[in-house]
Amino acid sequence: MTLLKCATHVVADVPAAIERYETWMGYRLVEQGAVPADLAAAWQAPASAGKAYAVLQPASGEEVFLRFVEGDPVPDYLPIRSYGWAAIELCVSDVEAVNAKMLESPFEVIGPPKELDGFATVKPMQVRGADLETVYLTEILQPGPDTGLPQPRSLVDRPFIMVLACPDLRKSAQWVKDVLGLPVIDPVAIRYSMITLSFGLAEDAKTELVTAKGGGQVFLELDQYPEGAGKRPCHPGALPPGVAITTMLHPDFARLEGHWASPPAVREGPLYGGRRTGVLLTPEGALLEMIEGGAL
Repeated sequence: MTLLKCATHVVADVPAAIERYETWMGYRLVEQGAVPADLAAAWQAPASAGKAYAVLQPASGEEVFLRFVEGDPVPDYLPIRSYGWAAIELCVSDVEAVNAKMLESPFEVIGPPKELDGFATVKPMQVRGADLETVYLTEILQPGPDTGLPQPRSLVDRPFIMVLACPDLRKSAQWVKDVLGLPVIDPVAIRYSMITLSFGLAEDAKTELVTAKGGGQVFLELDQYPEGAGKRPCHPGALPPGVAITTMLHPDFARLEGHWASPPAVREGPLYGGRRTGVLLTPEGALLEMIEGGAL
């Protein structure tokens, strides 16, 4: 099973985001409301208290969610330019069919389907939405325990990898090993079109990355960002723009003692399920929400 539970993106208009993902990605609404003050405080984002939110589930019924939280646009924010959670990656059953659908949608295709340099197991494409969300839509060519990749059960299925942009890849990878207790592959360098385009790099430039596995599946990717990247601009006291939070399961909360940015508390709803939930900060300062459960 995957340890990944949710990707949270800040949007200007929650109902519009719901409609976009229901219509074009096949997701369905399972919860909506206003962000409780204690949850906003746990996110270290008190200004997000009372903001509208929605939780959506893929057509497959997998209990790995997308969450949208209302926030004011940040004029200086540009996607794929700052440290922190950079993108959401959804697994799909047929990337060419998804591409045809996206070309008719309000999403902008910023990367058409193509084989990924160095990874014969997947075939990704990328789109961008009205809230500057970068979404990778990736066909899994070789699912199974040997690759640690899922078998999608709907055209567009669940989030399966979250991408973290790092100023120091090795430092962040060591943190994942030491704090989370997850195995991380050695760095590999690939031609990475999204980063190349965003930073205006030479076409043959390569980006180092690592992936981490938990519960038998790969669910984290850490990318070394080039010079020119920086801290993400943000309104005071609010969630950062773009992908603001990654939520995952972790079975060993005792291991996380001494690392909490916000200590665990029991939370309800489709995402939390009445389990203890706390918040960590990655070395980049990105919010990593931990729900007790699962197996490493």
